[in-house]
Amino acid sequence: MSSFNQDMRPQVEADLGFSHRSRKSGEVQVLHRGVLAATLRGADARDFLAELASCSPADAQQLMARLTGNYKRGNERQAAAHPRNRRQGA
Repeated sequence: MSSFNQDMRPQVEADLGFSHRSRKSGEVQVLHRGVLAATLRGADARDFLAELASCSPADAQQLMARLTGNYKRGNERQAAAHPRNRRQGA
């Protein structure tokens, strides 16, 4: 019997291209590949920085991806086959 990896999902890459910068005004800007993706202000900015301080770099990338909505959900292939997404006509 051959053994194989039960988890066939690809491993999530640690660096997803996100970074952040804090402004003097208290705002936090989240960048994706150097382009502004989100701006956090007030309590949201403070909560983000507190959570960021307590997580690993890979978790920080996932946090910023979730924050901006820029992450894969794993259902892209299934969604393409859904009747709602099929091409009309042709």
